[in-house]
Amino acid sequence: MKAKVKVWIEDNETNLIFGGGKTQILEFIDQTGSISEASKRVGMNYKKAWSHIKILQEYIDDELVIVNKGRNSGGTTLTPKAKEVISNFKELQEDIKNYSEKRFNELFLDNKDIINCTKESNNV
Repeated sequence: MKAKVKVWIEDNETNLIFGGGKTQILEFIDQTGSISEASKRVGMNYKKAWSHIKILQEYIDDELVIVNKGRNSGGTTLTPKAKEVISNFKELQEDIKNYSEKRFNELFLDNKDIINCTKESNNV
């Protein structure tokens, strides 16, 4: 048994700014050098991937991607700011995951009387 958490960043009006999906798109752009290829790997269309990037750029003062046009020199690269945002978000995710696991154990598993899970999962 374990606790699961999902982390995302919202603005003051609860609009989603950054989360796992946008992180994935940026990471695949970094790996492939292509927004088109990144969107395919994530399973979304190109227009939606660009929408994610534009939303991020509305809230972040720096450019996140650099698009190079040209038949032989085309491609997309991430800026240092994009890499910093990814790194900081992943660090935040890991910190929250570690804290939630520790706190779940303290509250529920260390005191065996709280939850007694005897049913085995069949992953149905």
